[in-house]
Amino acid sequence: MPVAAEPARSKVPERTGRAALLVAAGIFLSRIFGLIRQRFLGHYLGLGDAADAFNAAFKIPNFLQNLFGEGVLSASFIPVYARLLAEGDEREARRVAGAVAGLLAVTTSIIVLCGVLATPWLIAVIAPGFEGAKRELTITLVRVFFPGAGVLVLSAWCLGVLNSHRRFFISYTAPIFWNLAIIATLIAFGRSRAQSPLAIAAAWGSLAGSVLQLLVQLPTVLKLVGRVRPSLDVAAANVRTVIHNFVPVFVGRGVVQISGYVDVVLASLLPAGAVAGLTTAQTLYVLPVSLFGMSVSAAELPAMSSALGDEQEIGEYLRSRLDAGLRRIAFLVVPSAVAFLALGDVLAAALFQTGRFTRADSVYVWGILAGAAVGLLASTLGRLYSSAYYALRDTKTPLRFALVRVTLTTGLGAVFALLVPPLLSLDLKWGAAGLTASAGIAGWAEFLLLRRNLNRRIGRTGLPAVFVAKLWCSAIVAAGAAWGVKIFVGVAHPIPLAVLALIPYGLVYFGLTTAFSIPESRTVFAAVLRRR
Repeated sequence: MPVAAEPARSKVPERTGRAALLVAAGIFLSRIFGLIRQRFLGHYLGLGDAADAFNAAFKIPNFLQNLFGEGVLSASFIPVYARLLAEGDEREARRVAGAVAGLLAVTTSIIVLCGVLATPWLIAVIAPGFEGAKRELTITLVRVFFPGAGVLVLSAWCLGVLNSHRRFFISYTAPIFWNLAIIATLIAFGRSRAQSPLAIAAAWGSLAGSVLQLLVQLPTVLKLVGRVRPSLDVAAANVRTVIHNFVPVFVGRGVVQISGYVDVVLASLLPAGAVAGLTTAQTLYVLPVSLFGMSVSAAELPAMSSALGDEQEIGEYLRSRLDAGLRRIAFLVVPSAVAFLALGDVLAAALFQTGRFTRADSVYVWGILAGAAVGLLASTLGRLYSSAYYALRDTKTPLRFALVRVTLTTGLGAVFALLVPPLLSLDLKWGAAGLTASAGIAGWAEFLLLRRNLNRRIGRTGLPAVFVAKLWCSAIVAAGAAWGVKIFVGVAHPIPLAVLALIPYGLVYFGLTTAFSIPESRTVFAAVLRRR
């Protein structure tokens, strides 16, 4: 008598709305503390040489964290581990978790040691425009940052385990402790030390914070996994699958990181303050990417990876999840992009304009944010499409398209940063805005390639044109209302201006999207009313 096939998980869709909300809440809290950290850095270091050195130095060991960290592990480890949990094989899941932890620990330890020894050569490659005392300070800072980046890689392993068990909040709030350590160091030594010694002290605070970020996650991880034993077992089939998936994502992540470092190299060739301005703007424009793109993608990846059934059932399941996730992301990212374009100076001034960070610095950061607004929607939507590929155990296709993106970013970045400003009779420092705009154009190319290829495999996905048009119209009208408030109030008082401009901006946007009968707007209002 034939045995009935197990029903596909796609027929009973897992609800990830609450999971996405937990991820968004955790990321929001973490990013808020990140903004506070950046405000303190701006207050004490401004956009001078010490700030340039600090931000450039952190980029270099951060390469290690991003290569081995959250994004790569999420793509390679979570699909295998989550599927084992879905099948009830906890023993094998524990074995895989231990092997991944052991392999990560050994690999990152070797790379950290090599990185510390090779720092002077790394500086010559990454920041060739730094000379003299500025270069020596950057070398010192990199050597302090490197071990902390290694610890954060192990913290990313904890995140992979926690997310697979649907424990999202703790993994995304753990970076708060890293930010708190840096903030505490700046407060403790900010008044008694000159800028360069203070930057070094803040780097040691970052190292201490990395250890704290790992320690706050470990108790819950050990409770979920049990007696996990780190090992170097590469013989098990599931461990080999993780490694097989890891390599393309690792290369793809490395390619994207190289693109980020090309930006640092180009920014180091611009006038002083370009690297710090780029980093300051980044703390703002990654916020919607993290809050709305990462939260939905992180919640969806374990759910999509747990889908069971034949190819057609899994395709149907992924299409439904993708379309719903894309709508949620776009509803919140579109107004973020318009806000950066129209109100970037208001945001930058309210968050950073204090101490050595001046009104001119706020306007400079606004220009960089306006460039970032070009590709903000594409970057966030692309994250969800990449998660769908990873759920299908396909890590090579996103790699190919990442190569396209990096090639475009590098070529366009050089043109927009170094050649376009003189052609437009602009100060060369505005080339930093050209870097973010070129990255945005490349992001759209990558997103379109990801969508087209996936649609061929699982069927049509994407956002309806009418839906997108309603979002952009609502955000533009809302920005007009906020701009009127800005003109009336003036820019002399940054924080009151931000409050008075952004509140009507949000109200008009939500009001118009509700009038357009957009379901996501009503969902937000319903959630707020329930909580009240």
